[in-house]
Amino acid sequence: MSYNENSAKKYGWEPSWFGCTDFGPELTKAIQAFQKEYGLDDDGLCGPGTVRRLQTVRELEADEDVPPSPEGKDYIIVNGKRCPIAWDRVVTPNEPGAMIAPEGTYRKHNGMRDVKMFVNHWDVCLTSKSCHKVLMNRGISVHFLIDNDGTIYQTMDANDIGWHAGGRTLNNCTVGVEITNAFYPKYQGWYTKRFGPRPVKEGVKLNGKSVETHLGFYPVQMQAAKALWEAIAAVYKIPLQTPTKDDGSELAGVHYNASKGAYRGIVHHYNLTERKMDCAGFDLTKYIED
Repeated sequence: MSYNENSAKKYGWEPSWFGCTDFGPELTKAIQAFQKEYGLDDDGLCGPGTVRRLQTVRELEADEDVPPSPEGKDYIIVNGKRCPIAWDRVVTPNEPGAMIAPEGTYRKHNGMRDVKMFVNHWDVCLTSKSCHKVLMNRGISVHFLIDNDGTIYQTMDANDIGWHAGGRTLNNCTVGVEITNAFYPKYQGWYTKRFGPRPVKEGVKLNGKSVETHLGFYPVQMQAAKALWEAIAAVYKIPLQTPTKDDGSELAGVHYNASKGAYRGIVHHYNLTERKMDCAGFDLTKYIED
C-alpha cells in the first residue's frame, strides 16, 4: 500500500479532498500543487503537516460559525487534585464539552513528576477543536489547549506525560500548551469575522533568520497562558524565568540546557530544537516580568 493510502487511512482524508477520484499519479500531482500553494515541501506525500493545512483550508471554505465555549472552572487537575488558577475559563477532562487526550497518546505517571519546564506551542489551526482533532489523528498529545477566546482546555492530568516536546527526555520533564493560531495572514478575515483581527507580527528573527510575517496571539490568549504558567509553576516549584541573552533580552533560539532537559522555567518549543519555530514573536520576558 502506498504512503498516501496509509496516510488517508490513518488521518481520515480522501482523494476527493484534492479533487481526485483515486490514489495514483494524478493525486500525487494534486498534493504537490496544494503543497506549493501553501508553502510546504512539495513531495506529493500527504503527511501530518499537509493534513493539518488541508483541514484548516477545508474549515475556512466551510465558513461555519464557531459554537460558544462551555462554562469554565477556576482550577486545573494535577495528580488527581484540583489546583487553583487565576483564570475562570478552564474546561477540565471531566467537564461537559471537554477535549480529552485518548488513551495511548500519552503516558500515565504515578506520584508527582519532577516537571522542570512549561513549553509553549502554537498549533497552526483555526481553533483548539481543530488542533485537538489533529493531535488525535497523529496519536500525540499536549496537556492544555488555549482557544481564541482564552478558554483553556485541559486534555489530561498535568502530572501525566504528554507527547509534545520531542523525545522521552523532554516529554518526561515538561508540561505543554498549544495556543491556537493559524499563523498565516491569509486567515485574518476568518478571525476578524468571528473574534476580531489578530495582531500581525513583522520583522521577527529566530536563530538569526527572518520569520515570515504572521499572525500573533490575541491578548486574552496571552493572559490565559500567563495564568497557566503561574498555576503550573506554583505546583511544581518552577521559577518564572525564561532563557535570555546576556543583556536580559529574549533568547530567540535554542537554549542548550533546555534542549537537554536541564533547565527550569517557561520556554517556547524553539528553545528546545532548531526544527521548531513556535512561538516566534511571543516575547516571554515581557509577560513573565509583568
